[in-house]
Amino acid sequence: MLNKKDLRIVFMGTPNFAKASLEALVDNGFNVVGVFSQPDKPSGRGMKIQPTVVKEYALSKSIDVYQPEKLKAQKEEVLLKLQEYNPDVIVVVAYGKILPEYILNFPKFGCINVHGSILPKYRGAAPIQWSIINGDKQTGVTTMYMDEGMDTGNMIETVICDIDSNDTYGTLHDKLMVIGGELLVHTMDKLCENDGKLDSIKQSDNFTIAPMLSLENTHIDFNSEAETIINLVRGTNPFPTAWCKKQDETVLKIYEAHKVEKEEYKSSELGEVVHLNDKKNLLYVKVKDGIINIDELKAPGSRQMKSGDFIRGNKIKLGDVLK
Repeated sequence: MLNKKDLRIVFMGTPNFAKASLEALVDNGFNVVGVFSQPDKPSGRGMKIQPTVVKEYALSKSIDVYQPEKLKAQKEEVLLKLQEYNPDVIVVVAYGKILPEYILNFPKFGCINVHGSILPKYRGAAPIQWSIINGDKQTGVTTMYMDEGMDTGNMIETVICDIDSNDTYGTLHDKLMVIGGELLVHTMDKLCENDGKLDSIKQSDNFTIAPMLSLENTHIDFNSEAETIINLVRGTNPFPTAWCKKQDETVLKIYEAHKVEKEEYKSSELGEVVHLNDKKNLLYVKVKDGIINIDELKAPGSRQMKSGDFIRGNKIKLGDVLK
């Protein structure tokens, strides 16, 4: 049996989802000897250079941080850093870079990834978002061994999580972030108990790709059913946000919407604004199988707001057709 304090771990991660796993390792007494994170980038109104949240946390715990720009182009430099850290295992959580073969083969106990889906259900960059967009009732987190494919390695453990009807990408992300940290600790405990060996199973070929979200796949098609549109809105809230355009080409970001059971407006055009009430936050839009109400939205140059505030600002009128 390995002592967790003797197991040398290099952690690779960048955003909050990764920070929760790093924090879980540290809080549970694991020996994180070094951290890889994405390079610092400008952000905010002043576009000041900001460290990643993983970097900030690691430095607060006096853990060395390394931020290479390109893992393949900087192979010699990266290898020197790995030799310095001398990890027994590399843990990867939302790092944002594909690991080349020389890194995958470096640690004696392999590279272990925390992935935000029930593999092989969703492989790719946006598994949490697509689980909501596609109307799934459950998702989860999987720990897996990494290989050269995109989320194709052998699965170690999985925890299932229900998707509530009011979950957004933001709320589900936060649930899975916590589950991911807990599952990683459980997996690493088992690694220690079994002297670096873990049972794992090969993934089936029944998988779905969860591609990055783009302007194309986040655009609202009002020729779709209400549930499809609402799932898209939920699955992209708070980022990157579902969107549509007014007739004047103004882009509207849609943050919340729900279906309205109304029999009227059957002759209205798809995408047409058929009812407005600023006091009750009612902004009805005709869709394929009825009506949706847009509850919260944002126009360029303004803040995110309830539909009543939006209506009072005269940014929309009856008969406008969204597209």
